[in-house]
Amino acid sequence: MQLEIESPELEALIVERLESGGSQAIEEILLRALSAAPVRERSGVGASHRQNGRKSLAALFAGSPFRGIDLRIERDEDTGRDLRL
Repeated sequence: MQLEIESPELEALIVERLESGGSQAIEEILLRALSAAPVRERSGVGASHRQNGRKSLAALFAGSPFRGIDLRIERDEDTGRDLRL
């Protein structure tokens, strides 16, 4: 399959992603973008939730801007507090 990109903005985004090392190939960029985009359901329970503006939990995580980032969040251990009884 061959794709022709006619939008200079889209081409610039792809080139920027390739040059930054965020992706190794155009196919990888397309796969990530299409995997992150929610798929519209035509029938079933998921479709009724989408009609009233709600997303499934899977769609929420799939569409996250942090998807694919090696994000590690740490916090200090909660040591509690002294209470007077």
